[in-house]
Amino acid sequence: MSDMTIEKAVENYMGGIDCSQVCFGHGAEVLGFDKETAVKIAAAFGGGMFAGERCGCVTGSLMALGLKYGHYKKGDEETKNAFLAKKAEFEAKFKEAHETLMCKELIGYDVSKPEELQAALESGVMFDLCPKLAVTACEILDDML
Repeated sequence: MSDMTIEKAVENYMGGIDCSQVCFGHGAEVLGFDKETAVKIAAAFGGGMFAGERCGCVTGSLMALGLKYGHYKKGDEETKNAFLAKKAEFEAKFKEAHETLMCKELIGYDVSKPEELQAALESGVMFDLCPKLAVTACEILDDML
């Protein structure tokens, strides 16, 4: 069981820390990597890269998986393929839990459009559903790290 909770995720979101940062920060901490650096690295990926694309909980988690399993040597196809299998496993588990990996499909708003971002904030979905997505992602991540 992950130590990421709904309350912890909401506290981060209320403080301006986005979903990608929550999940990569969590994974980095589990791996002993500097959490502050991880949160900075993940800053551009919240809200599906602020475009409603791939959920930031997914991208942040994939960054953590890359930190542990990612390839970095030229020609290291074995490590690359093993990492890609981990990536696919994570995505399948998240999709099984939430049906999609796309931010705008998950929350029902396209946050790349100012009026829809405002509507999403006013609806409360980002403080209701998004913390649940972070908990799911961190639980899957904890099982994989």
